[in-house]
Amino acid sequence: MTKVWIATLSDGLLRADQVVGLTAHATPALTGKPPRWLLDATVRAPAGSGSADGWDVGILHRTLIQTPAEPVGAPEALARLLARLDGEDAAGLILLRAETAAGPASTVRVGFRSFEDDAHDA
Repeated sequence: MTKVWIATLSDGLLRADQVVGLTAHATPALTGKPPRWLLDATVRAPAGSGSADGWDVGILHRTLIQTPAEPVGAPEALARLLARLDGEDAAGLILLRAETAAGPASTVRVGFRSFEDDAHDA
């Protein structure tokens, strides 16, 4: 999966073979702002931060998309696409797009654009 990349919300591109987990979770509500849902990729590299009390090492997350309601089925849809692309020796970019809808769930579209499709644009 070294030739498949996933577009993140604000961190650029993440190589798909670095992803070891996919989660959806809600952020806490802030004063005057409702909670948001994040679809995150867990990366196999640890992340650390320190303070006067010591050093803390945890897992590194990259936010792929943010939605106003729970992105039901989005982690599973992305996992299915990754599994399919792994068997195809694909090269390209995975893009996620949230569609607004009324109700308790958000729809997230998971798409793939092959680099071969973009070859004529180079």
